[in-house]
Amino acid sequence: MRIERVLANNPGPFTGPGTNTWLLDDGAGSVVIIDPGPVDTKHANAILERLDRRELVAVLVTHTHADHAPMANPLARDMGVPAIGHAPGPGFDPEIRLLDGAVFDVGTVGLLVVHTPGHADDHLCFRVDDVLFTGDHIMGGSSVMVERMGPYMASLERLRGTGLQRLLPGHGDEMDQPDQVIDWYLAHRRQRHREIMDAVLAGASTVGEIVEVVYAEVDRSLHPLAAQSVRAHLTLLSEEGRIALEGDDVLPLTR
Repeated sequence: MRIERVLANNPGPFTGPGTNTWLLDDGAGSVVIIDPGPVDTKHANAILERLDRRELVAVLVTHTHADHAPMANPLARDMGVPAIGHAPGPGFDPEIRLLDGAVFDVGTVGLLVVHTPGHADDHLCFRVDDVLFTGDHIMGGSSVMVERMGPYMASLERLRGTGLQRLLPGHGDEMDQPDQVIDWYLAHRRQRHREIMDAVLAGASTVGEIVEVVYAEVDRSLHPLAAQSVRAHLTLLSEEGRIALEGDDVLPLTR
């Protein structure tokens, strides 16, 4: 088995150095592309150059965000292979839809599909042996934006202690010691959960006010992203019966 990375030319505050496009080769010349990224001719050519004369089986996406999926359909169409993911989304329409627990064969290698909602409802990770392609569920060098905190935490817990040895993320460098990385992610989210509740108890009554308190040390250009994570935490706090949440207005129910 051979794994290669092709870095997309889309660096930025939300994408880090850019989107990692991964090529998984079964060792006998069958290849799958994971997360081809945004539509970009230069990046497409870089992927095809790396592919060389090997047999492409499919183009997979971990989720349908604009920095991961839009080039999947045109690239797959040009190469005569299916574009595959969990569900349709902006700029992406899968010809084959993968469900949790499915195994997708790449030549002699089987990719286990793990549904990991949280960052996005349609998010998938792909596991081969002790390696996990994590998309935006886990990123190299940073935490991630979360849409739904309860499912996200549960998805992290599900991966811990399963014998993983390498994490290959959608952004940033690959990581070893996956359980330690997952433990950090869980601890970080639990700390944020406490900080957000503390801010509410101290009088912060809107998402904006909570961001100003909890993310005071974060560059203000990232505050809109922080607000999304705050809303996800607030939704979970509401589900836990600790706050009342109406739009962006927050009221503590426990002290």
